[in-house]
Amino acid sequence: MAGRKIFLFVIALGICLLAGYIGAYYTTPEIPTWYESLQKPDLTPPSWVFGPVWTVLFICMGISLYWILETGLKSQDAKLGMILFIFQLVLNVAWSYLFFGLHSTFFSFLIIIMLWAVLLCAIVQIFRFSIPASVILVPYFCWISFAAYLNYEILLMNPIYFGISL
Repeated sequence: MAGRKIFLFVIALGICLLAGYIGAYYTTPEIPTWYESLQKPDLTPPSWVFGPVWTVLFICMGISLYWILETGLKSQDAKLGMILFIFQLVLNVAWSYLFFGLHSTFFSFLIIIMLWAVLLCAIVQIFRFSIPASVILVPYFCWISFAAYLNYEILLMNPIYFGISL
C-alpha cells in the first residue's frame, strides 16, 4: 500500500513539474531578451521571483493532484475535478507558449482568463470531495489572478505585441 502511494505521489508531482518544465522551455530564453524589453506595470516583480514562485506552485499542484488521485476517482465529483485540473494544467502551458513563445500578449490574455475561470471551477469542484486538494490550489489562483493583471497591463502598454510576433 505504501509503495502504491509513493508511486502515485511521484506520478502526480512528475506530471505537474513536467508541465512547469514545458512552460519554462518557452519562458526562460525570452526573459533576458523579449520580456525585459517590454513596458511593464509598476507592480511587476523582478524577473528572478518568477522561477521560485512557479516551482512552489507546481509542487502544490502536484500535491493537489496526488490527493485527487488518492480519492480513487470513483465519484462523478472526483472525475469532473480531475478533468478540470488537467484542463487548467494544459491552459497553463498554453499561456507560456503564447505569451513567451509567440510574444502574443493578446491571445495569452484570452488564455489566462480561461485559465482563471477553469481554475476557479476546479477549486470549487475539488472542494466537494477533497478540501485539502482544493485549498492548496488557492495560492496558485491568487498568483494567476495577479498574472492576469500583469498580462493585461503589458498588453495595453505594448500594443505592438497585440497579435503574434516571432
